[in-house]
Amino acid sequence: MSGIWVVLRYTLARLALFAAAFGLVWLVGGAWLVWDQVSVLWTALVALALSAVASFVLLRGMRAELAERLHGGAARMSGRLDESRRSEDV
Repeated sequence: MSGIWVVLRYTLARLALFAAAFGLVWLVGGAWLVWDQVSVLWTALVALALSAVASFVLLRGMRAELAERLHGGAARMSGRLDESRRSEDV
C-alpha cells in the first residue's frame, strides 16, 4: 500500500474513534447535562481522552505500519541528501 494511503487510513481510523467516543459520551452525558457550548466542549475533551486511549490500544498495528513507512521514507530522503552532498563535493 502506498505511503499516503497508510497515513490516510490511520488518520481516518483516529477520527472514527473520536466520533464514536464523542457519540458515546454525548449519549451517556445527555441525560445529566444541559446542552450548551460549554457542555459540548467538555464532551469533546472527554471524547478526545477516551479516543486517545482507545487508539493507543486498538490501532497499535496501524501505528507500527505507519511508523515503518515514515522511517523508510526518511531513510530514503536522508540517503538522497547524502548522495547529493557527495556529488557536490566532487
